[in-house]
Amino acid sequence: MPFTIQITPAARDHLKALSKRDQQIIVDAIRAQLTDRADQPTRNRKRLSDNPLAPWELRIGVFRVFYDIIAVNQRVIVVAVGQKTHNVLRIGGDEVQL
Repeated sequence: MPFTIQITPAARDHLKALSKRDQQIIVDAIRAQLTDRADQPTRNRKRLSDNPLAPWELRIGVFRVFYDIIAVNQRVIVVAVGQKTHNVLRIGGDEVQL
């Protein structure tokens, strides 16, 4: 059964801060990567330990999508979208320490 994807209002704001082209790349990748088997680690998808944002991360080039999974009703909740340059992660224009 496929996962239902829900994007929080904060994550929508993070997306709106990016260019339209980047938004489309990220949304397409979210649909492709998180609709099926969002709970399976892959090369671009991993489970995070001790992360205050979310337990899962999806890597899309320089972008990072942080999400949580509610297995009971097969739902993925995207909680943050950021851009990583070297070791600096920016979410909504602010630098975030993980």
